[in-house]
Amino acid sequence: MSSLFDLTGRNMIVTGGNGGIGLGMAQALAEAGASVAIWGTNPEKNDTALASLGGSGSHLALLCDVGDEAAVNRAFAETTSKLGSIHGCFANAGVGGSGKTIDQTTYDDWRRVQQINLDGVFFTFRAASQNMMDHGEGGCLVVTSSLSAIEGAPRSLSYASTKGAVISMIRGLAVGLARHGVRAHSVLPGWIETAMTANAVGNEKFEQNVIRRVPMRRWGQPEDFGGIAVYLASDASRYHTGDTFVIDGGYALF
Repeated sequence: MSSLFDLTGRNMIVTGGNGGIGLGMAQALAEAGASVAIWGTNPEKNDTALASLGGSGSHLALLCDVGDEAAVNRAFAETTSKLGSIHGCFANAGVGGSGKTIDQTTYDDWRRVQQINLDGVFFTFRAASQNMMDHGEGGCLVVTSSLSAIEGAPRSLSYASTKGAVISMIRGLAVGLARHGVRAHSVLPGWIETAMTANAVGNEKFEQNVIRRVPMRRWGQPEDFGGIAVYLASDASRYHTGDTFVIDGGYALF
């Protein structure tokens, strides 16, 4: 059974992999034997994340702003030149919303979030899917969405819109790429302790009103996403595509 989850000889990209959920995924993929390329925009965080990757594969960390089409293409070319063909691509890089209502949101606010959270996924998956079709070994495309995609989030309209859009993107990719052995999924995290939620962690009012409602009674941790990453990248999920995984400690059910 353990061989189903063995990623030895497979190459993975994790955008936004130098912290939070992305790093949790990258570390688990590496421990399962994969070679992992972390893409991030902070060189110090990249170096620290790279040093934390174990396993038997070769790893690298590259500077890449996924909202820049040319930067994505350069990073992808460098990744494949060093690691070889790509077998898994985890589009995790993202930015939060402005916390404003629609009447307060400027077009610049709107576009900033769209550029990273939606355009960046398109640029990344376009390059990865073409590579997977070319090498003919199949692979997986996984995007980090959000509970805001399926819940009303009046102060996160730009953010929630991108997170809903990528779910639709994934469904189209799952159908269109299945014949090439390429699977596609979205992961919807709940309240996870990361840099994006740092202001809420430890806030007594927030903890009482929100985290208290989580049936598991705790914040999610980046390592809680390692298992799903390995499963989706492995042969254990070879006939599984187009799914939406809600990983929130039961929050959306309560």
